[in-house]
Amino acid sequence: MSVKDVFQEAIWIILLSSMPVLLTAMVVGLIIGILQTATSIQEQTLVFIPKILAVFLLLFLLGPWMFGHVCEFAKYLFENMADFVQ
Repeated sequence: MSVKDVFQEAIWIILLSSMPVLLTAMVVGLIIGILQTATSIQEQTLVFIPKILAVFLLLFLLGPWMFGHVCEFAKYLFENMADFVQ
């Protein structure tokens, strides 16, 4: 595996790990925004608490899976570091 392949894999791991959290925050923010528009409530801080709760819940549920992918990649890098340093 070349250095280019390692960087591609690292980018893939970053996207795979961060996308569920980002999508959850976006969907919750969109739903709250639609509700604010429908009810004419324009409180800017109303979005943050549901968004934070949803992200924490998702991290609690998917955290071990995300951490497993990152740890597996880090373990691969440390085990094969001699091949990359040549």
